[in-house]
Amino acid sequence: MRTLILALALLPLATVAQTTTSKGIQWLSIEEAQAKAKKAPRPLLIDVYTNWCGPCKMLDRNTFSHPKLAEYVNKHFYPVKFNAEGGDAVTWNGEKLENPDYNPANASGRNGTHHLTYRIANVNGRIAYPTIVYLDSDLNVLAPVQGLMSPEQMEPVLAYFGEGHYKTQDYQTFMGTFKSQWTTP
Repeated sequence: MRTLILALALLPLATVAQTTTSKGIQWLSIEEAQAKAKKAPRPLLIDVYTNWCGPCKMLDRNTFSHPKLAEYVNKHFYPVKFNAEGGDAVTWNGEKLENPDYNPANASGRNGTHHLTYRIANVNGRIAYPTIVYLDSDLNVLAPVQGLMSPEQMEPVLAYFGEGHYKTQDYQTFMGTFKSQWTTP
């Protein structure tokens, strides 16, 4: 009987947790994000990941699931998840881009690199996963940011690009005045 009462007492908490996570980032396809950016300009955030990448999975589990981060991303960006080694062709800025080295037999492991990955996620000739690419509404790459980040590490980067601070100041200057909105003092 005590187990049943405890289970019933915890049921509302489980329901709240499920509701909270269901309001996560509302990912779009590349084509959807481009169309939305034309109609209502807003920057794009593209999560460039692979199926085999452990840090990519940690980013999903520990960072993108953060409720305040998800709310912020949905409000200020058109978010896209893009499989850097996927086989699907995409239309990017009117150009069809593909992964000619894609091997369906390696779908869950390492594969060829998609041409869009080279176009947007290249940092000094190097591709790494995960890479979060920030773009303006005209699809100009503002910054590809490589590596796993916590919600607290990502917050200032999101604010810098999501609120347009990049248009008026460099990142170091911005960080000198940045105050977290997600943590309590």
